[in-house]
Amino acid sequence: MAELIDQVQKEHLTGLTGIAHTRWATHGAPVTHNAHPHFSGLDPKQPRIALVHNGIIENHEALHEMLTQAGYVFESQTDTEVIAHLINHLYQGDLFEAVQKASRQLKGAYAIAVFCRDEPHRLVAARHGSPLVIGRGEQENFLASDALALAGTTDQIMYLEDGDVADLQINYVAVVNALGHAVDRPTQTVHVHTGAAELGPYRHYMQKEIFEQPRAVADTLDDIKAISPTLFGEGAEQVFKDIDQVLILACGTSYYAGLTAKYWVESIAQIPVAVEVASEYRYRDSVPNPRTLVVTISQSGETADTLAALKHAQSLGMTQTLTICNVSTSAMVRECKLKFITHAGVEIGVASTKAFTTQLTALFMLALTLAQAKGRLTSQQAQTYIESMRHLPVAISAVLALEPQIIAWSQYFAKRENALFLGRGMHYPIALEGALKLKEISYIHAEAYPAGELKHGPLALVTEHMPVVIVAPHDALLEKLKSNMQEVRARGGELYVFADADTRIAAAEGMHVIRMPDNSGMLSPILHTIPLQLLAYHTACARGTDVDKPRNLAKSVTVE
Repeated sequence: MAELIDQVQKEHLTGLTGIAHTRWATHGAPVTHNAHPHFSGLDPKQPRIALVHNGIIENHEALHEMLTQAGYVFESQTDTEVIAHLINHLYQGDLFEAVQKASRQLKGAYAIAVFCRDEPHRLVAARHGSPLVIGRGEQENFLASDALALAGTTDQIMYLEDGDVADLQINYVAVVNALGHAVDRPTQTVHVHTGAAELGPYRHYMQKEIFEQPRAVADTLDDIKAISPTLFGEGAEQVFKDIDQVLILACGTSYYAGLTAKYWVESIAQIPVAVEVASEYRYRDSVPNPRTLVVTISQSGETADTLAALKHAQSLGMTQTLTICNVSTSAMVRECKLKFITHAGVEIGVASTKAFTTQLTALFMLALTLAQAKGRLTSQQAQTYIESMRHLPVAISAVLALEPQIIAWSQYFAKRENALFLGRGMHYPIALEGALKLKEISYIHAEAYPAGELKHGPLALVTEHMPVVIVAPHDALLEKLKSNMQEVRARGGELYVFADADTRIAAAEGMHVIRMPDNSGMLSPILHTIPLQLLAYHTACARGTDVDKPRNLAKSVTVE
């Protein structure tokens, strides 16, 4: 942004209407000729149409061929340029009309903002599958992919629906739906605190967000005094009584939260749980059960694959839906019957931290509530769990105090190109999350396995050059985990163990140990997540990578 401001000032550019885009090209290399805006006009020196686009146009090859035959010359490798040429091809003096016509020919996901040289007083927007909001102001209006982008500018937000096309002028906004009928999308007051975007004493947003987790978990718990279906919305009590299985749909970090929840729900509520990668679920044949609670998990509530998987499940007759989400105004929340809004606050770092731990907090509450609805949770058990949850913020703070020891470990990890993470039971998904964090921001190849699977392949990778991270809580599988650790040591592997205080795992040659606070029982996965985040963060710092904006990744994955 600073470079853009400097360039605008040097060029002495002025104007009342503008469009811009901060993402790289999905198609083609991230180079200048593929960057947005894209332009169109039969005279390339004086283009008539300018356009920015988020999403992927699936039929861009067919449109490219048609427009090439019509005389258009393509200057980029992107799918976006076809939209600009298509709108120009359909333009007959009214940009709003041309965009409506063009949108009917586009297949895929898109959020676009379009400018026409002949109508400098207006912008036209359209969306399908990718998020787009309008910010209302006094003698000014704005477009953005998220309300956060408008923080400090306006808090009056209008959320566009799939198929909408909007006409924005300085003091005028009009919206039509996919059928071309005028619609009135409500304007909501959305408070996004710009203070959340200030680093304060931290080096990076990711570090700041790691240390915000005690507050984020406390806010998500919201001083709960009892387990109640009302936490999940009106009608939840009857829904929870009627369902006999759970299907969790999610991607990335949220998928690992779902895998952890499977252990909790099946153990505490004794309800079978299936956890699906959203992008896979929608493209395979499955056996629907109308008595299924479909749970989607998403930080943004706009994750394209998860939204599509949700709609697929609904189309199969599974209409009992619940979302766990950090954005109360998102598409996911609007689409689901029930909801639980986490209170992680704004998360700017691409690698999710506090969003993940608040998702786990919400999912544990769901497990308790389902158990209560099925008569499988006594009042005494509920009270014990509530007291443990209230202690979580303090327990997380105690884990954060381990940062200096983890920094020392990170110096070793920074010199490696591979790492193996091992966990057992409900801590296996936490090992998966730890490996994901390390690879996301440090670019070290990392993978996770259930520790019991060592002899089924990954043990072949173990050498003195392969650090092996162990998640070692004091639980029923501890002795078996210790046996797995000995297998690694016998092959010369270097063990890095996050062990509960009462596990009696001692440091030795080839065995590095950081003591965790006292065991937290069923909530232990939440606490064991924290040191893995810190290890990834400080390893990335030691390697000098871009921690908050790792290469090739985006915060909200709004395209398939």
